[in-house]
Amino acid sequence: MGAKKQEEKSKKVWTKVLAIVAGVLFVVLMVVSSMGSSWITSLAAVKPGDVAVVDYTLRDAQGQALITSNSQLYTQLVSQGSGVMYSKQVTITANQSLTKSIFPVQIYSEKTGWANQFALFANEYDAISTGIVGLKTNGQKTISLASKQPMTQFWSADQLAKNNMSLSSMQVGQLMALGVSDNPDAASDNSTAQYYVRFGEITNKTSDGITLDFAYPSVDVTVVSINKAT
Repeated sequence: MGAKKQEEKSKKVWTKVLAIVAGVLFVVLMVVSSMGSSWITSLAAVKPGDVAVVDYTLRDAQGQALITSNSQLYTQLVSQGSGVMYSKQVTITANQSLTKSIFPVQIYSEKTGWANQFALFANEYDAISTGIVGLKTNGQKTISLASKQPMTQFWSADQLAKNNMSLSSMQVGQLMALGVSDNPDAASDNSTAQYYVRFGEITNKTSDGITLDFAYPSVDVTVVSINKAT
């Protein structure tokens, strides 16, 4: 009889334990379900056709940041005396080539606010568009922007003078902000064109003029949000 009572007592104890466990599981499931589906979305990776909001930082050959949409990085670099420009985030369709030569992105300056737009070239947009595939929300990646075609331009001393710039004041390694257009014939046929800001680095200087390089070797990206393709 003693053994039978002990067995019944054990069954009652385990019944209570299972009830408690079941209650805990129920509470956990209730908590998870109250989070909605956003946590599931955050686990999803960028797929072709998805629209992603991206933080980006363009860097020069020495790895210095030239333009960034990362507010924390911008604040940090400015406090260190950097001349980095602040930009809006970019919204990019994954794995889709740009149909235009320039993708404009708003940049900030103390004098003009958000009035100016930076020229992100099509090859750079395409590299980011392809490179973000597979990244999840908050995923980070450094993407190469190596171009098959050189992005250099020679400016003679006369051209500089016409634009109120002196050749003697130019130094190798110096950055220059110039206007670029998606209409290459605008200057010759006097047609109206939209101009965008582009920063070029002086890579060579002679008595005849300077060579500007408009290429940026790499870009750091962080996926801020993903809007899945329907």
